[in-house]
Amino acid sequence: MLTALDLGLIYGLMALGVYLTFRVLDIADLTVDSSFTTGAAIAAVMITAGQNPFLATFCGFLGGCIAGTITGVLHVNAGIHPLLAGILTQIGLYSINLRILGKANVPLLRGVDTTLSGLRANGLLGSWVSILIFSVLLAVVTTCFNWFLSTQIGLGMRATGDNEGMARAQGVGTGTMKVFGLALSNGLVALSGALVAQYQGFADISMGIGLIVAGLASVIIGTALIGSRGVWVTSLFVVLGSIIYRVIIQLALGIEFLEANDMKLISAIIVFLALMLPRFGFLAKIRERRRARTLPPEPDITHTPEERDNDKVVL
Repeated sequence: MLTALDLGLIYGLMALGVYLTFRVLDIADLTVDSSFTTGAAIAAVMITAGQNPFLATFCGFLGGCIAGTITGVLHVNAGIHPLLAGILTQIGLYSINLRILGKANVPLLRGVDTTLSGLRANGLLGSWVSILIFSVLLAVVTTCFNWFLSTQIGLGMRATGDNEGMARAQGVGTGTMKVFGLALSNGLVALSGALVAQYQGFADISMGIGLIVAGLASVIIGTALIGSRGVWVTSLFVVLGSIIYRVIIQLALGIEFLEANDMKLISAIIVFLALMLPRFGFLAKIRERRRARTLPPEPDITHTPEERDNDKVVL
């Protein structure tokens, strides 16, 4: 279970990236499936080549930024639908990732130092010490993330996602905001991939396949718990959603008749339940009372987050 908490915190970086595109920019970006592997591949190859592991991790982050920029340019400059632009980048990155890795799998446990070597050598991975370290790391990244969204560029990005036409009328470069947002989002995803590769001890070409489902599950679970609140609170609950998702996966795999190969099916069921959860039970009543307090009595034409999610998640 402590290992699940560790991974939940590391995957929290990926969840923040998905939150940036899915909720802030209002784009369902499928680049995530491959940019996660890009970060892992760059970090693994540089580390095995003898480079500083922290530099390798940072280069993994930059690789994700480049992947996101490509998706943004395809969408903004070439006029391709964001869903299709993400798919095109994702497919192209699969071959690039294979080129970077040189083979399908690169191990990191054979006498090479990683950012987690100290913890691994002392048997502290999957302990409360590693959880504390990853929590501090995630707290720093989340604070920087929220600070960025409070800057002028961040506010322009949020305005672009809320109402692109109005943002453009106010002089916001919405195209630039989208490209920058997609780059930052995939950078965070790739950073998560670089750390996961070092945590698991290998980088594999298939490690990012279907990861967008995990990212969406984290975002949806987190926002289902807190509802519509400010960016600071929502981003914290998105990270919490990532931890809850990993714990649920761990508990599900403990069921006797389920196997590791069933993880994708379990992930899909978790996303479905997360989408349906706010519509039933006490959460629905809490959200209805909250909306009644915060929205004008009529006309009420504002769509709920669940309705917006269902419109965007047409995978």
